[in-house]
Amino acid sequence: MRKQVGFAAISMILMSCSTSVQNNETKQTTIPIEGTWKLLTGTLIEKEDTVVTDYTKGKEFIKIINDTHFAFLSHDLNKGKDSAAAFSSGGGNYSLKDSLYTEHLVYCSDRQWEGNDFQFTVVINNDTLIQQGIEKIDTIGVNRINIEKYVRIKD
Repeated sequence: MRKQVGFAAISMILMSCSTSVQNNETKQTTIPIEGTWKLLTGTLIEKEDTVVTDYTKGKEFIKIINDTHFAFLSHDLNKGKDSAAAFSSGGGNYSLKDSLYTEHLVYCSDRQWEGNDFQFTVVINNDTLIQQGIEKIDTIGVNRINIEKYVRIKD
């Protein structure tokens, strides 16, 4: 009886150790995408046209990602008081498998974008996230490559 209790105790300890190691390995291989990100530059490539937008001058754009959802907010820095006045927002749920990040846009200030899925490849290096993919919506004639470079906002 004593041997059985000892064997059971040792088995439980070994099983808990292997589970702990396995969970740590899973966490380490997951891309750390959750957080608040500030957009630095956005590059849109459509046909032969390339437009690069510097989001550090005159406007601001952030993306917030939690474990299931994302949201983005963008506005001009002149408080809407000149011809550059702008505000946009949106959000929805997402999936992430390896480096394939797919957004399902549920809410958007430009309502024609709602209900669409957008697949991106994401790479995170230290506090920098680069997201690249194709935005395509046939009903409004959008078909372009979108490359965005973000920096993580620290608490």
